[in-house]
Parts: sequence; structure tokens; C-alpha cells
Amino acid sequence: MLYNLLFPLADEYIVFNLFRYLTFRTGGALMTALVVAFLIGPRLIRGLRSRQGAGQPIREDGPEGHLAKRGTPTMGGLMILIGMLSATLLWADLTNEYVWIVMLVTAGFGLVGFFDDYLKLTKRNSKGLPGRLKLLAQVSVSLVAAVWCMSIAGEPLSTGLAVPFVKDLLVQLGWFFVPFAVIVMVGASNAVNLTDGLDGLAIVPVMIAAGCFGFIAYVCGNTIFADYLQIHYVLGAGELAVFCGGLIGAGLGFLWFNAPPAMVFMGDTGSLSIGGALGAVSVVTKHELVLAIVGGLFVLETVSVIVQVASFKLTGRRIFRMAPLHHHYEKKGWAEPTIVIRFWIIAVILALVGLSTLKLR
Repeated sequence: MLYNLLFPLADEYIVFNLFRYLTFRTGGALMTALVVAFLIGPRLIRGLRSRQGAGQPIREDGPEGHLAKRGTPTMGGLMILIGMLSATLLWADLTNEYVWIVMLVTAGFGLVGFFDDYLKLTKRNSKGLPGRLKLLAQVSVSLVAAVWCMSIAGEPLSTGLAVPFVKDLLVQLGWFFVPFAVIVMVGASNAVNLTDGLDGLAIVPVMIAAGCFGFIAYVCGNTIFADYLQIHYVLGAGELAVFCGGLIGAGLGFLWFNAPPAMVFMGDTGSLSIGGALGAVSVVTKHELVLAIVGGLFVLETVSVIVQVASFKLTGRRIFRMAPLHHHYEKKGWAEPTIVIRFWIIAVILALVGLSTLKLR
């Protein structure tokens, strides 16, 4: 909004020329989202605590240490959503359709997560929204976003899949691009949701991935940098750097209250929305496969669940003591801060590997 209102005045007031720079607006979005989260956080937590009473239901079959977290309110993801979306609306170019696509996915998935959390609290169980209904809602939102994205991107990008480490290769998926994009967005959303099981575990890797994709959006939306790095230029994608800045700022603000011992959990309201946001940004920037590397920690957590379920159904035996993977290490006796920090380290390493794909071609 500020860009659309103030940049046209740059000829008269040179200070407004700052709004032409993505780096300036990305920094502004980061700081705005951080301040918003800090300002609304305490009041939001008090409101959630007063309305939720016993807080988020804790699984009885989960790690014993989690029983001490009873009474901690959930739906803290509202703090992330409000900070991130308000910062994006304030600092991004609102004539850019990619910005609206990513905000659609973020808000849509956040709404699905909100209803899921609401049902968990009112029914006092950890199941929430029926799985099929939740998946149907996510697919519907992703389907609209994928078709919308295709209608904006010109040929051959609209249905193309870029392959990391290989320059100029764009695999044409045709209309299969739509279900592929849906899988990326829904998969990323649920992968972050599975990872969100310990205080601070999910939000830091999300911020790391958002930083990577903010940089990717910036370079692939710039003709000079895209040509130098030999990646596909996506007109308008650079504006998503502002959105990613907002996600980082809101994530930092949320982490202030989610640091052990957590004052609030993000819940599905937060995890589904920010995971979907990362998936949507990767689809727009044509770096869907790079997301699997940068967000490799989320992939590992998801695979651990799939392997556990498949093994138990086929053989009656469990591979892990408990899934997702972070619960396995809890059952082995690792302290929660040890698991969280080591998983953060893994996320940093995978992010560096993912960023290397921009140059190693």
C-alpha cells in the first residue's frame, strides 16, 4: 500500500524513491511484522488463555514430558498471520497478482487450521477437523492458486518445472502442473504441521526457509541476477521477497513467546498457513524442487511418519519409537532443547545446500 501511495510522489519528494527498492520494503515488512507481533502478542495470549481454559489438548500416548505443558493456549499462529499479512499489505506492491496468490494460500490454509484448532478445543481431543475435510479444503485453495498462477506466468514458465543444478532445463508438465502445484502447497503445509511438536522447533526452520526463498524470489525476479545465475526469470516474483520478510518478522515475534517454556503454541492455525505460504512461494518462483532441499527437515519429519505407518500396517512393527522423528528422540531420552537446537542446525545446513543450487549449474 505504501508503495502504491508514495512511490508515485518520488518525482516531487525524492525520499519516496526509497520505495522502489525491494530491499528497503523487505526490511520494512520484517520490522513491521515483528513490531505487530510484539504489540498484539501479550494481549492475544491473555485472550486465548481466558477463552481456552485447559489449553491445547495433550496426547495421552505422547512423550511424558508433554503432560507438563497442559494449560498452554494454542492458536498463537494468529499472531504470525496478523503480523505477516498486515506487513505485506503495507509494504508490497498490491498490483502484483503473485502477492495476492500467496496471501490467498496463507489466509485460506490459516482458516482451515483455525477451524481445526477450534474443534480440538471445543471437543477436548487432539483430532480436530476430519482429515478428509481438511485435505479437501487445502486442495481447493491450492487449486485456485495453481490455476491463477498459470494464468499469469507466460509460456514456457506457466506449466514448466525447473530442475536444480541444470541450467536452461524446463520440464513441461502441461496441465499436470496443476496437481503438481497442489501437491507442493498441501505437502509443504502438512509437513510443517507435523514438525510443529516442540517449543520453537518449527518456527525457526520456517524462518530459515523464508529467508532463502526471499532471496530466491529477489534474484529470479531480477533480469540481471537471473541471467547471471542462469535461473529462469519470473516477472514480478521479486515482490514476494517483501512477503518473506514479513514472515521472518512475524516468526521472530512469535518465537519470543514460543521459546521454551512456551507461553503459546502456534497450532494448526499457524503451521498449516506458513507451510502453505512456503509452498506457494516455491511454485511462483519455479523452485519447487529446491523447497524439498531447503525444507528438508520438514521432509524428514513427514517421511518418518509415512515409514512408521507403512511398517506397522505391513509388518506390525514400528521403525521409530514414536513418529514424527522428533518424538523418537524424545523417547530415547534426549532433552527437548537438545532436539530443537540440533534440528535447527540441520535446517541451516539444508538451507545452504538449497541455496547452492542457484550457482552450481
